[in-house]
Amino acid sequence: MNRPLDPRDTWRELGEYIREQRHQAELSVRKLADLAGVSNPYLSQIERGLKRPSAEILQQIARALQLSSESLYVKAGILDSERESNLVDAIRSQNNLTSEQKQVLIRIYESFMAEADTN
Repeated sequence: MNRPLDPRDTWRELGEYIREQRHQAELSVRKLADLAGVSNPYLSQIERGLKRPSAEILQQIARALQLSSESLYVKAGILDSERESNLVDAIRSQNNLTSEQKQVLIRIYESFMAEADTN
């Protein structure tokens, strides 16, 4: 029997994901908070799963980490996971690429997808 998903688990998982991405980008909590336009304590609480960030805050964090907003929205349960691309996950999982290389590839892919959506 499956137990119901506790929303706090979602926030903890989101926080862990943000922390992981911050580490990969080699940013301190303070630096990411500055880049995202949020306070240090607030970002720390998000990373520990204690605060539920709004979609706008997630977008600011995604922009600061140079991630797609969709990836954070999916982790937060705002978007259905079907919207998240397997290709983006595959790029992120490549250990032989630098963080910057991964971000460039993801941005290229997303720009092509955005163009395809408008056609």
